[in-house]
Amino acid sequence: MKTNTELCIDLKTKLQNDVLMKPGKDYPGILRREIPNEEFGFDDGRYSFTETIHPTAGKRNPHVFNGLYVSITRKDDGSYRPNFKQMPELGAKLSVDNYSFEVYRELRQGLKGLIEK
Repeated sequence: MKTNTELCIDLKTKLQNDVLMKPGKDYPGILRREIPNEEFGFDDGRYSFTETIHPTAGKRNPHVFNGLYVSITRKDDGSYRPNFKQMPELGAKLSVDNYSFEVYRELRQGLKGLIEK
């Protein structure tokens, strides 16, 4: 890899969320050296940086319900998908019947909230 240092450049930034670049923060994007233009009074040393967002940066299957035992997500096609969270260890505090009932209650609560919206 070849490296070099450009001294005294003019950098125009186009950022998604920040107004100014923050020190130490990495920004994915495209750095472009502008074409020199004597008519407008600038030559080499002008650059522009455009921040890009990775195509998969958008949250996939966002949670529409998040309970203790179950979460419900919305798929890209608009349908809902229930997801079971890791089952706690069953024992004296939580029996199979109690766990099943709590899962039922959360599913009912989550679906009821979606239907009423």
